[in-house]
Amino acid sequence: MPSTQAEQEAVVNRLSNRLVAASAGLAACGLILTGCGAGQISQTADQQSAVNGATANIANIALRNVHLQAVQTGDALKPGRTVELIFVAANISPDVDDKLVSVSSDVGTVAVTGATSIPAGTSLIVGSADGQAEATPLGSVEPTKAEVTLTQPITNGLTYNFTFNFDKAGQATVSVPISAGGADRQDGDPVGGHH
Repeated sequence: MPSTQAEQEAVVNRLSNRLVAASAGLAACGLILTGCGAGQISQTADQQSAVNGATANIANIALRNVHLQAVQTGDALKPGRTVELIFVAANISPDVDDKLVSVSSDVGTVAVTGATSIPAGTSLIVGSADGQAEATPLGSVEPTKAEVTLTQPITNGLTYNFTFNFDKAGQATVSVPISAGGADRQDGDPVGGHH
């Protein structure tokens, strides 16, 4: 035990110097560890939703899961055949109502039936994606559908341009894929191959 006051002060000074050095070291380690991710792109930053279709944004309208639903049994889907165009148009505006005016394409004539108004903060569900029940818009007695009568052959693995025209949001062209939905595979194997 130190006997003089000078020796006691020297011991206290050494202890406080060690505490300051240890605290500074811990703070530096904390800064180094938290700074490791700075400037990095997270793995989930660019993930897309797991849906069959394309997406697009037109002003306050968000188009989601846009796809043609048809089962292809030959080389192509032939002209004259009718296939279903499925999509969701979400009006993300808090106060501006909108309306789907038309949909057009180079591969066929698009006929939209049912309600096409999209009040602010709501969605218009067109068609029924595989495995889901048809949705009927509020105030309507029939679900909204879009059927494409093909004028050109189309095939799986390619996309086809469809132009969506909205009253307030304007128009945009979307590259739309074909989805067979939950149809059985042509080779008879369950989805995912051999088990």
